[in-house]
Amino acid sequence: MSSNQQVAEPQKRELGWLLLAILVLGALIRLGAAVWWESRIPEGERFFFGDSLSYEVLAQHLAQGEDFVYGDARIARTPGYPLLLVPVYWIADEPPTLALRLIGVVCGTLSIGLAAWIARMLFDPVAGVFAALLVAFYPGAIAMSVFILSEAPFVPLMLLNLGWLIVALRADHSSRRTKFAALSGLAFGLAILMRPSWLMFPLFATPIGLLFYEHRKQQLLAYATAAVVAAVVLMPWWVRNYVVVGKFVPTTLQVGASLYDGISPIATGASDMRYVANFKRDQAAEEAGQDAPLSGTFESRLDGRMKQASVDWAKQNPAQVIKLAGVKFWRYWTPLGNDQEVIGKMEVLMALGYLPIVLTGLLATVLYARRMWIYFLLGLPIFYFCCLHMVFVSSIRYRQPPMLALAILSAGLLAGWWRNCQLRKAAKSPVEN
Repeated sequence: MSSNQQVAEPQKRELGWLLLAILVLGALIRLGAAVWWESRIPEGERFFFGDSLSYEVLAQHLAQGEDFVYGDARIARTPGYPLLLVPVYWIADEPPTLALRLIGVVCGTLSIGLAAWIARMLFDPVAGVFAALLVAFYPGAIAMSVFILSEAPFVPLMLLNLGWLIVALRADHSSRRTKFAALSGLAFGLAILMRPSWLMFPLFATPIGLLFYEHRKQQLLAYATAAVVAAVVLMPWWVRNYVVVGKFVPTTLQVGASLYDGISPIATGASDMRYVANFKRDQAAEEAGQDAPLSGTFESRLDGRMKQASVDWAKQNPAQVIKLAGVKFWRYWTPLGNDQEVIGKMEVLMALGYLPIVLTGLLATVLYARRMWIYFLLGLPIFYFCCLHMVFVSSIRYRQPPMLALAILSAGLLAGWWRNCQLRKAAKSPVEN
């Protein structure tokens, strides 16, 4: 905890009103960006990204009480984001896409408030204001609020997952620790249903916490409680997948396709899923001549085929795998955009919004890592997603959610600098009699 956390009550009230103003301004910025982006969509088209269409189709099926299926794939997506969109599709089969973007605007505004809450909890009200400012004006956060993609609802759930876990780890009483660890597990499970890639984060973070930080028993109890609650949240999806496929599928059957997209003879670091059609054709041709019953479904067997093809190629070409990892590392961390079709002339703006947060946030991660586990915990998502996307495909898109967690640490550092400046000014000012 910071040694300068005592803030006078009048100043707290002023900071509270300032925080409210930032929230309102952040919401208005996102609303304006949504209207602007909507105007850029070519006439006759509904979406810019292909992923958005898949979410719409799945939401339509759920709204109409139909099976959760996209084309011939029944486990291509987790159900979190389509379920969130369902109420809009109760009103119309093809609602205005701006209505869908409004959900992202709400989620983006929630993310501003949650970042401020965590920063205030770890540092002080001034840090809360800095965190709100950083998230409100960060171009990547604005973009996540505008696009019809699952990042928008994932971010507030990720922040709730981390924030409630921090509360649990700081708790003095076991009842409070259990309560907030359970809430963290709830948010963790829901976050996975939004973005399956969050599933492995505990395997990345937990060993670090247990190895390098004290209070290991309290850590284990909090993690175990969160894991049990998360499993309960995910259980309906697991049961449904087992009924469909006949085996345990923790998230989706897109792992094989995603792995081949990232590690294969045609991999470039960017995503290009056109090869899937060839795998489907080869799989269908191979199975057409078999009389014996096959295990699982065509979808699960296709997933296994692509996964095995990627692993086989990686074993035969380790140098290429390492080279690809380097390319994907740069695509993840680059200040400039790696999708010219989306970014265009906004590269400089993206870099100006990204560099201050990433530089101060990484510096804060190093400085605060010596304090306590709960500080370092916020810095880990940016590295977790980096490692993950050095295996799968990579782009600046995948660093956007963890940038908001990093912004909280950045806010703590900036608030400390601001306080030091105020103290120096006060020391230099003449003493009034």
